[in-house]
Amino acid sequence: MRPQNDPEPNGEELFEHHRFLASKGQEPLRVDKFLMNFIENATRNKIQQAAKDGHVWVNDEIVKQNYKVKPGDEVKVLFEHPPHEFLLVPEDIPLDIVYEDDVLLVVNKPAGMVVHPGHGNYSGTLINALIYHIDNLPVNSNERPGLVHRIDKDTSGLLLVAKTEAAMTHLAKQFFDKTSEREYVALVWGNVTDEEGTIEGNIGRHPKNRLQMHVFPEGDAGKDAVTHYKVIERLGYITLVSCKLETGRTHQIRAHMKYIGHTLFNDERYGGERILKGTTFTKYKQFVENAFKILPRQALHAKTLGFVHPVTKKMMRFESEIPKDMAECIEKWRHYSKHSQ
Repeated sequence: MRPQNDPEPNGEELFEHHRFLASKGQEPLRVDKFLMNFIENATRNKIQQAAKDGHVWVNDEIVKQNYKVKPGDEVKVLFEHPPHEFLLVPEDIPLDIVYEDDVLLVVNKPAGMVVHPGHGNYSGTLINALIYHIDNLPVNSNERPGLVHRIDKDTSGLLLVAKTEAAMTHLAKQFFDKTSEREYVALVWGNVTDEEGTIEGNIGRHPKNRLQMHVFPEGDAGKDAVTHYKVIERLGYITLVSCKLETGRTHQIRAHMKYIGHTLFNDERYGGERILKGTTFTKYKQFVENAFKILPRQALHAKTLGFVHPVTKKMMRFESEIPKDMAECIEKWRHYSKHSQ
């Protein structure tokens, strides 16, 4: 879907980058604060500057940053250039390719690499690297070249890429039909009570913080989501778990684990960057702070990926090692739990 264009008073075109509709329950809120709740990686200064430059519109009129958003307002951010995801530039970025043939490849994505361009991340993404590496990648339903699925920027691990239209269709159907295999390893706060279990609860955008996903257990909003978890190792105030996805919702593991009271370790967006379990001892606080420095991201790794090959029809299964930062953090907790009994 191409970005919508709006004419500027001087005849030049503006391209729509963001559009949000204020809910019926929206309390009066400055438009710069309103946009901060919706746009990932945006800063208040950038939003205020955009407003000063005439790029923030409400109900098709330019507004200043102190405009108070009301229920039903349509808020848009418009710029002279089209969104960068529509200007994909090939970049010679090294890829850790685990497997590749004529129709697909499996990539081991490092933590910190954004999968596809978006606001604040216009270059250096996996897609920039893929379109340099491969010509004429097919696009998925969201017009993302090659992507069968995605993982978050700060999640490491395996990602499947389709190189042909037929492979894209075949592989996407496996993910839709829940026949693909995806196992993640996560470090979560707290001592998980049960050895294994299943978390069920619809996942959708948080009603107040649009950068978070929220669990709606009554099923009144969001999409159905199922996560199967199993304890791998208990490390005192945190637990190492395996999570197998039956569905693939945005932030599924992060939202589901928080929902059952076990937020991912150092998951800043969901509150895991705070000391959620443990003692009040200063030494413990220092220990946790050091662990945060070792692993400056959410403790989540896409370890296993399984699917049926679209041409050979054979089951393929790949595994990747837990990366160094996460492995060192786990070892640090392992040592702490043994010596703090």
